[in-house]
Amino acid sequence: MESLDTTIIATALPQMARSFHVGPNEVSLGMTAYMLTLAVLIPISGWIADRHGTRTVFGSAVIIFTIASVLCGSADSVLAFTTARVLQGAGGAMMVPMGRMIVARNTDQVHMLRAISTITWPAIIAPVVGPTVGGLITTYASWHWVFFLNVPFSAAAFAAITVFVPNQPGQDVRRLDVKGFLLSSASLVLLLYGLELASRQDTSLVLAGGIIGAGIVAGLVAILHLQKTTHPILNLAVFRVQTYTTSVWWGGFARAGIEAVPYLLPLLFQIGFGLSAFHSGLLLLVAAIGNLGMKAVTTPIMRRFGFRAVAIANGTAVALTILAFAWLTPSTPRPALFLMLFIYGLSRSLQLSTMTTLSYADISEDLKSSASTLWSTMQQMTTGLGIAFGAVCLHLATALHPGEILTDNQPFEITDFHWAFSLTALLTLLPTIAYWHLPHNAGHSITKK
Repeated sequence: MESLDTTIIATALPQMARSFHVGPNEVSLGMTAYMLTLAVLIPISGWIADRHGTRTVFGSAVIIFTIASVLCGSADSVLAFTTARVLQGAGGAMMVPMGRMIVARNTDQVHMLRAISTITWPAIIAPVVGPTVGGLITTYASWHWVFFLNVPFSAAAFAAITVFVPNQPGQDVRRLDVKGFLLSSASLVLLLYGLELASRQDTSLVLAGGIIGAGIVAGLVAILHLQKTTHPILNLAVFRVQTYTTSVWWGGFARAGIEAVPYLLPLLFQIGFGLSAFHSGLLLLVAAIGNLGMKAVTTPIMRRFGFRAVAIANGTAVALTILAFAWLTPSTPRPALFLMLFIYGLSRSLQLSTMTTLSYADISEDLKSSASTLWSTMQQMTTGLGIAFGAVCLHLATALHPGEILTDNQPFEITDFHWAFSLTALLTLLPTIAYWHLPHNAGHSITKK
């Protein structure tokens, strides 16, 4: 629900704007509010779960998310919608980290590979399915159902939580690190807001860069505090684990590159190829089929070849696939386009699953709470970074032909997308250097049958 909700709304923005009698940019305030609420509350999610128990927090998060979804669908103004999105962000900030934490705490190492692979695929497939689902709903129903559809899924989720999820408090509940919470939240808010501004065509990149710079400074101050304090809200000791650092930190660059593609492809199809939003979304379903097709063989591939080999080989493959998009034109044969999208879906799914699973391979029980919280934080960051990176690449590419007149209907040329995909492929390939430094038996404890 949370992953799909983040991507599905973009398609519904024009219809929502007409319903509220405002411009699309004003409605996007609700998306920004949701993202910033996540940034504020995700750092504290682990501490709340340790204090009140995972089932209590997880169930409460689902209830809050459901109530907020109904309020979003019932909103009749931008103010009402934005307020409801803030509430929805509060539920989402607790919901996703709790899910990962519950699985990590209740799964033996021997079953961890399959468990993490299973809970990862919804977040992998959502960005490529979201535009299609959003286009279908807004075309044949109304934008309200984008949010109302969460109700039956939430009811089923809450029933499952009540029956199956144990209420596990933390082993060592500590006092809240208020300073660490404020510093880390401020850093995330500034970084995500700066990245969001960078993705807008009507915003100065200098302003966005300044806000991102302020977020980096706040983040450095937060890191210094977290390293010195006795009971930090985020335990940075997880970064002493090589597999976690490689998958979360270095793998974050690859995830940013991979997540830039669902942003760039719909724009290429609509602006470069002249397709409708719905038809461009249908093309992305080919990538979604690839995502789902890989799901059945992800675990056997990791067991057979190991994390290091898969990360290197498949990381290179997904980068080359993204690079291939730089040669797309309106005259590209459809079978060739379908094949490229399908291969991208396959390699995308395997790489994201590999990085997610490897992050939990060597994490001890006492660090699982911090590991889950930091992973969720980095996931939000890399999604925002990917969109911003794609937008900045397009903006920079337009500077290569300053004399040409661009319009709102044709803000980019196809060559701009070629540059953007080339740079995105390079960003995705960069972490392969770090994968080479992993030991050959990295994550061996969870690849054993």
